Amino acid sequence: MSFSKKHAYSATPAIKFREDAPEGLRYAVIQAAYSELNYTQIREVICLTIHEAPDVNNWSEIPNIRNEVHGIMTSLEWYRVYDVIEELVSYIEDRRGYDAVEGFAARVNGIFEDCGAGWQLVANEGVVLRGEADFENVLDDASTSLSEAAFDVAKRELREALADLSRRPEPDLTGAIHHALGALESTMRYIDGSEKDFNTLASKVGLPRPLDESLKKVWGFSSTFGRHVSPTNIPSENDARLIVHLSAAYCEFLTKESS
Repeated sequence: MSFSKKHAYSATPAIKFREDAPEGLRYAVIQAAYSELNYTQIREVICLTIHEAPDVNNWSEIPNIRNEVHGIMTSLEWYRVYDVIEELVSYIEDRRGYDAVEGFAARVNGIFEDCGAGWQLVANEGVVLRGEADFENVLDDASTSLSEAAFDVAKRELREALADLSRRPEPDLTGAIHHALGALESTMRYIDGSEKDFNTLASKVGLPRPLDESLKKVWGFSSTFGRHVSPTNIPSENDARLIVHLSAAYCEFLTKESS
């Protein structure tokens, strides 16, 4: 363990980039994988991911195959680096088991935080969006509350919203809004036990005034993007993140109020 971690010296891990994979991150990911695999295995994963054949003239682990691995990783488009990370997870789990995957994920997430990547590696979901602390906390709390209440459809919709925000190389912003609204709507239907329309449900599920009206306004604003698709009316990433954040917060509040 490093000095800073042993003594809890750390700054808040700021997000510096998403559409990038700097050289230092690429190098560190290979070293994280090397804790579980040899360079021949890492090369196999990379080549399978990008559909290229390994160099048959490289047969010695160090320096030849090691250098080949670093050379390929350096040349990849930024989003392919994250594809490789996800494939490494599957490969490590097949050969080393889930405990090894968790160790690899912990190392990779440390790299992401240190480098400022706006991504996180979730062992059973792959590389997904990492938001600021408050965004992450709201999503985690909502997911936990929905799971405890067995609101499985709502939980799945919220997970899909995050997956859409995490798509590479371009996020699916309209999809994220659509699924966030789906999580919210299905939560209210679980609570009310009916298939009534959104605005009717908002008035019936126990929200204190004027939060019920505020929720209807969120629905109206979101519908512009998530339900009425137009080539001239495209949401920004901030729009999508706001709706996902608000929907998750409402889901958690309503679930706890209904329990």
